[in-house]
Amino acid sequence: MMRGMGNMQGMMKQMQKMQKNMKVDQEKLDQTIFTGKSADDAVIVKFTGKREMKDIAISSEAVDPDDVDMLQDLVIMAVNDAMVKIEEETQKTMGKYTRNVPGF
Repeated sequence: MMRGMGNMQGMMKQMQKMQKNMKVDQEKLDQTIFTGKSADDAVIVKFTGKREMKDIAISSEAVDPDDVDMLQDLVIMAVNDAMVKIEEETQKTMGKYTRNVPGF
């Protein structure tokens, strides 16, 4: 009976350690800056891992009053690029905690 209790305590310690590591990794991820770019770097955006935009740079060549649609497309392209990078890094960083866990 005591042997089972020792295993349970060991599992609880492992879970607590994993939770602490997850929190640290999530905080690092949240603070990481991800850069998204459109074609020819006409629009460059920067987001945190929390998906908060921190900066946007638009080149003067991208600004054409007669073609606002192009600028909008470039912004969308840059934002989507950043979102993909955030998602990939999130999966790489946090996915290790859900691999091989039933229900995930």
